[in-house]
Amino acid sequence: MEKQTYFQTALANFTFDVASGGAIRHLADLDYTAAQIMKRLDFPTPFDRVQQTIWEHFLQTGILRLEEPGIFVQKENYEYVTEYDAYGRKSFRQVAVDSIKEPEIVWNEQIFTVQNRITLATYLTDKCAENGEKTAYISCDFGLKSCREPANYKKMLNLLEESDREYLLGLPWERKLIYHRLNRRMRNIADTLYQKGEYTGTCYFINQKEKLHLYPQST
Repeated sequence: MEKQTYFQTALANFTFDVASGGAIRHLADLDYTAAQIMKRLDFPTPFDRVQQTIWEHFLQTGILRLEEPGIFVQKENYEYVTEYDAYGRKSFRQVAVDSIKEPEIVWNEQIFTVQNRITLATYLTDKCAENGEKTAYISCDFGLKSCREPANYKKMLNLLEESDREYLLGLPWERKLIYHRLNRRMRNIADTLYQKGEYTGTCYFINQKEKLHLYPQST
């Protein structure tokens, strides 16, 4: 019974992947939001399934991290392979495809201050150019805020541009700190919220071993 359930689940996942999964991941890589992706799918797909597919894809590709950068971790990536027995019956087996080890980092920590009219967005863009965007991250507590302070979270979202607000709402944020790659969209979100005194968190520049703390600006 357990093997049958496993097979049915694997088959359902395979069917979904063929119908919608690949398209969702491709469009997410092009920076489409979950709502935008929903409108472009040929196969009817529940919104929460689109959200979860994006989330898992972002974790797989390193756009999102569940662990704070700089803490020693060893991660394994998995994929499903198709196998056939002597009677031609198909089955799926999960196998590890690679292992990633990340050493602990001793950080050079700083606090961001506005100097010479350099905005946070400009500063982060320059830092990402120096460090490399793929290894630059920012801490996100959106899942915690939406749970603990729903009214304030809604108010915070309304400060953002429509596309950025839609992007955050399209991800199923876990109720813990999550670390998002510091790409153009996240730099824009961080800058907007920081200017309004609505962001407190940390940026990580792994290659340069620098950690930048962001606190509300004093009035």
